[in-house]
Amino acid sequence: MKITAKEVLVQTHDTRIIKLEVAAPDISRKAKPGQFVMLMACPDGERIPLTIVNKDPQKGTVTLIFQELGLTTKLLGRLNSGDPLFALVGPLGHATEIKNYGKVILVGGGVGIAEIYPVAKALEEAGNHLEIILGSRTKGLLILEKELEGPADGFHITTDDGSCGRKGFTTDVVAELLKKDKFDLVYAVGPVPMMKRVSLVTKESGVKTIVSLNAIMVDGTGMCGCCRVDVAGKTQFSCVDGPEFDGHLVDWDGLVKRNSVYTDKEKHICKTVLQ
Repeated sequence: MKITAKEVLVQTHDTRIIKLEVAAPDISRKAKPGQFVMLMACPDGERIPLTIVNKDPQKGTVTLIFQELGLTTKLLGRLNSGDPLFALVGPLGHATEIKNYGKVILVGGGVGIAEIYPVAKALEEAGNHLEIILGSRTKGLLILEKELEGPADGFHITTDDGSCGRKGFTTDVVAELLKKDKFDLVYAVGPVPMMKRVSLVTKESGVKTIVSLNAIMVDGTGMCGCCRVDVAGKTQFSCVDGPEFDGHLVDWDGLVKRNSVYTDKEKHICKTVLQ
């Protein structure tokens, strides 16, 4: 479980997004698009889920991309090539259902852009027409533009400040595409508010919409119950029932509340431990 390569994709005064390549031959051999790993950076750290962005079975590695936000991602960001992870388990979760849907819109926001990359490659190989939309606050926070432009039949970038692509939000492009043409699937990953807005827009058009949820997880095997989310009025667990769900059936307000439960404690712990 050693880190074989590290690259800082984004470095600003308040944001760091990092790509790690980790030696994990068993996981690399079996991982499919949409699945994730649970990892611990150090013995006394917490477990966190990260999507498997890429795999190389020949080298026996998996690629992970994350933004430094909480304690574990900041501890993880301090590790370098050659350093080992304390624990790495996977692949976990249900893989994305890959088939020829026809015309597909893929929406990635922020670090969620990394999560649509393996799905985009697989859907392209399955013969789908892909409209790919990437969104971020500003140009400097965009990742994987060149990698995702390749499989795209239509490629769109939006930034909140207009510094790259068009000024506005990913949902603006989604709404325009749905007015112009008929699509068979929308797949969205990113901040919860973005996925919620995408789901509201597509619900009006009746287009099947899949979202990948980043609910709080502890063990990743369905035992702790921390990652529960209401879908169609029923309690589901993101780790074993997901992480992908029908965006039209998710209780978004409930998910927002659950994801913010430990925000204040996280900030306090980060200040205390990382000083």
